[in-house]
Amino acid sequence: MSHKFSWDLFNQVPIVGIMRNISLQHAESIAPIYYQSGLTTLEVTMNSAGAEEIIAALVSRYGDKLNIGAGTVCTMDELERALNAGARFIVAPIVNEEVISTCVAQNVPVFPGAFTPSEIYKAWGLGATMVKVFPATTLGPGYIREVLGPLSHISLVPTGGINLENFTAYLAAGAKAVGIGSHLFPKSILASEDWDKLREIYALYTGQYKTYLDTKQ
Repeated sequence: MSHKFSWDLFNQVPIVGIMRNISLQHAESIAPIYYQSGLTTLEVTMNSAGAEEIIAALVSRYGDKLNIGAGTVCTMDELERALNAGARFIVAPIVNEEVISTCVAQNVPVFPGAFTPSEIYKAWGLGATMVKVFPATTLGPGYIREVLGPLSHISLVPTGGINLENFTAYLAAGAKAVGIGSHLFPKSILASEDWDKLREIYALYTGQYKTYLDTKQ
């Protein structure tokens, strides 16, 4: 199965939506709303029930419209299962050298997680496509800006505590993308299957990003 990742899609709206513990049924309802709203990149965490089935289903049905990847990939076993399911990019909360080198060898984008400047530098040196700064909620946009002072060549993806109110502040601080979880997939909305409300939320994110781009011009 192809693992082709589209940077054109990714860069349209550099938000990675993190789906954790979301059922296949709900994932298949969310995906068309997600791409119709202009969002482009979805991560299914490997510690979710049925993660491989969800990844395979989303890649099969929406792989031409969305980048579908696997998150919380901490071991080589999880990496193998994720790639076999068709994941087109890999995200981890940690730095696992073997996972990173395997992705690099197979030309699969990999975003390992790091916290300190030393961890970030190590992950990048191992060949990380981008480095997931996690958990960003305890650090704030200022941390991203400070780290990028001496490490301006490294692409960062802060994740954890990112929401509608602050995600553009991280981008303005120099982050290349952000990872957003529960704020994109509110449990109450999924429980009620209020897909119109979910569409409204996604429109707020894409609208906010457009406004951010307009202010940069």
